[in-house]
Amino acid sequence: MTAHVITATPSLPESFSFYQKLGFAVIRAEPHLVTDGQVIIHVDPDRHARTGIALYAPSWSTVIDALSASAPYQKIEGGHLFHDPSGVRVILKQGEGPSIPEDDGSKSLLGNFAGVSIEAADMDSSLQFWKTLGFAVTMGDAAQGWVSLAAEGCPGISLMRTMMCPHLFFNPSLTYFNGKEGNPKVIAAVRKAGIAITEEITHFNKEGVVDNIIIRDPGGLGYFLFND
Repeated sequence: MTAHVITATPSLPESFSFYQKLGFAVIRAEPHLVTDGQVIIHVDPDRHARTGIALYAPSWSTVIDALSASAPYQKIEGGHLFHDPSGVRVILKQGEGPSIPEDDGSKSLLGNFAGVSIEAADMDSSLQFWKTLGFAVTMGDAAQGWVSLAAEGCPGISLMRTMMCPHLFFNPSLTYFNGKEGNPKVIAAVRKAGIAITEEITHFNKEGVVDNIIIRDPGGLGYFLFND
């Protein structure tokens, strides 16, 4: 199984400018794919596109049967469109998905990619949904309101119960963890690149220092740039 993140865009030039400023590289012109060497993002200008995740596998028939009872789906060109219990779009596509070139040396200003973050109103239902897709729990406890899941070839998924995060949250968002020493440098680099900051976060710092930030691309995909 492989996967990439989808971000809708109102303007391809604006989105490409955003990602180029951050140091992402274009790996395919059609569809429009960019990468920082850690995650692939499909910048989709289609008016019906929405932020979400595309998953690729040789066959999804068993999974579709298992999900369809609790998660209605729509058959679309090239795949099947589901929504997880929190409303995040998940497109199941048959075949081999795009991959990061082995010789790709891209590294964005954002630092160390940790995975896709999703705020879940119903942790148990969300956990079951992603498990059915082939993800397994690697850390956390649903009863405590936080779970990390992984599947080979895919970005990690982090589920967080609503009301857990004391900051803006956009479903889904990409999270980058850079440590207490590295994140201030990332924040400085983002500012220098001229990227607008959606939220400056001081909540976790006793001195009131901005040590975590959130940014969004032109289509609204959120990026959490955090210490840990």
